[in-house]
Amino acid sequence: MIRLENAAWSQAGQIDLLPQGHQVGKAEILFAKIEDTTVARQMEKLEANKKAKMEAEKQVEAQKPEITFDDFAKIDLRVATIKAAERVPKTQKLLKLTLDTGLDTRTVVSGIAEQFEPEAIIGQQVCLVANLAPRNMKGIASQGMILMAEDATGRLVFVRPGEALGPGSVVR
Repeated sequence: MIRLENAAWSQAGQIDLLPQGHQVGKAEILFAKIEDTTVARQMEKLEANKKAKMEAEKQVEAQKPEITFDDFAKIDLRVATIKAAERVPKTQKLLKLTLDTGLDTRTVVSGIAEQFEPEAIIGQQVCLVANLAPRNMKGIASQGMILMAEDATGRLVFVRPGEALGPGSVVR
């Protein structure tokens, strides 16, 4: 008779590895049954942790590198009035805005079409980054950027003066 702990794989099919009458041991449950309510609670905890982690990552992403005052002073922020707005063909997110900056009339393409109807924003005052280098978007030269605030749900709100100001007013 071979001792079981000294057995080799080649002996795996033999029937005489254990002595006759050998007691294998008492069968017992290895894992406790998990109730559905316990699983549901754990899933809720995981979902809450996932949401908290996403919020924390979003906050970290939102923070940009520190700049100097001189860097900030280079930005020309001005109040502008939306004179016309239209959807950019073959896009879902873009609006073509015509802005009165007090100094000139310019075109700005903005990715806000999913949240704003063009007719509803005409006449609104907004804050504009006026000295941003022009950028072609869908064949349209965008001459600046509208400042928007975004809440935790992704809703956009125009950054604008608290009261009506003349177009071209400097934002400091």
